[in-house]
Order: sequence, then C-alpha cells, then structure tokens
Amino acid sequence: MSRGNRMTVNTVDPAEVAKFEAMAAEWWDPNGKFKPLHMLNPCRLDYAVAQIAAQHGRDPDAPRPFEGLRILDIGCGGGLLSEPMARLGAQVVGADAAERNIPVARLHARRMGLEIDYRHTTAEALAEAGERFDAILNMEVVEHVPDPQAYLDACATLLRPGGVMICSTINRNPKSFLFAIIGAEHVMRWLPRGTHEWSRFITPDELAAHLARAGLRLVDRKGFVFDPLRWSWSISARDLSVNYVTASVKPTA
Repeated sequence: MSRGNRMTVNTVDPAEVAKFEAMAAEWWDPNGKFKPLHMLNPCRLDYAVAQIAAQHGRDPDAPRPFEGLRILDIGCGGGLLSEPMARLGAQVVGADAAERNIPVARLHARRMGLEIDYRHTTAEALAEAGERFDAILNMEVVEHVPDPQAYLDACATLLRPGGVMICSTINRNPKSFLFAIIGAEHVMRWLPRGTHEWSRFITPDELAAHLARAGLRLVDRKGFVFDPLRWSWSISARDLSVNYVTASVKPTA
C-alpha cells in the first residue's frame, strides 16, 4: 500500500480514546492521574525547544524564539506542551481525538491569556485538509494507535519540508514492562491500570524504521530516565531502555 493511500486509514482506537476521556478533567492537577506527565514535562519541553530551535535556526533564549512558526501538538491532552509553545511565540494548533480534552484545554488557555487553536480532530483529518506545520509535537501517542505506520505517515504529510517532528514513546522490553506498567500503574499508581498495553510499546529501532518509511530522517534520539532517589527525570544520551524521544526532519528535496 502506498503512503498516499495509507493516509485515509483511521488510526484512532476508540478504546484508547475512552481511557483519556475518562481522565480529562484532571489534566492540570499536578497530583492527579497525569502526575507522571507533569513530572516529565520539563524534560519533554527542554528537548523539544532545543530541537525545534536548532532545526529552524532560532535562539531559544530569545523572548519569543518561535515567532512565525506553526506548531502542531498532536494528542495535546489538556495542553501541557501547547501552552509553553504558545508562550514562546509559536502559532499552536492542539489536536486530540478525545473530545472531552478540548474544552479543558481551551478553558485553561483562556485563563492563562493564551491564544491556542484547539481542535477535536485527528492527524489524518488534518492531513486530508491540507494543513502544514513547521514542527510537530507527537508525545506519548504512537503507542496508543492501532496502526503506527499509517499514523506516522499522516504526521509526516503534515510537516513542511525542513520541518521537525518530536516523537516520544516507550520501549518494549522486560524493563519497560516492570517500570512503565507494574511500577507506574500497579505499585506507584501514577496511572490507572490498563492505561498502557506492553504489546503496543515500540522499540527505538522499530520507531526509526517507521519514521524512515514515512519519509523522515532521524536526526537525534535520547532517553528520559527517572531517578527514584532524586524523584526527578533527566535526559540521557545512552539510556533508552524505557521512555525515549526522537527528533526527525522532513527533507527539503
């Protein structure tokens, strides 16, 4: 099947969407069901800002370094990444297949005085509508879709030539089962049981192959590592054993 034909595939899993709809009201509670994302968010944001700035020749220390850039936060949830990107000057579209997330995100953005275009839609629908972006934040979504290749094909279509996509997910190995499912869902109870399915986790090599087939060039990948002693996350150049993130670009020719 050609990449063009795959764009029409519906990569939304209703059961996965329902899980996050049930938690929608808690997005901005740092001690609620999204506590792990609030803890991880500084690392996610630092990585994304650095990669977008490098790809587009921006100074991340400038007051509004992403002025003039159009950024898509796909699977935006309550807007944990959309809001800081808007503060950095970007024109942000936040999209989510879980309808109940959108009013939560819109309300919080209004309270913060931010203009963000939140939409209840999918990557495929945006691609079919001809939307294009300078950068895409694709964070902790790919492990929840039934057809990762079709989903990433649609995301690649949404990128302008020279654009960069930041994609984070969870590795598939015994350690990730222990930490991301047994630890996070059963022991620490950071997430409701059943939030993740280990069989849907994606190894770094598998993700790299998906991205290459979508026509993107992998330029960087790092690990997000949790330190239980310091109770904090950090970025690692070597440890991709559980949570990891990639940067890939769309060639200009």
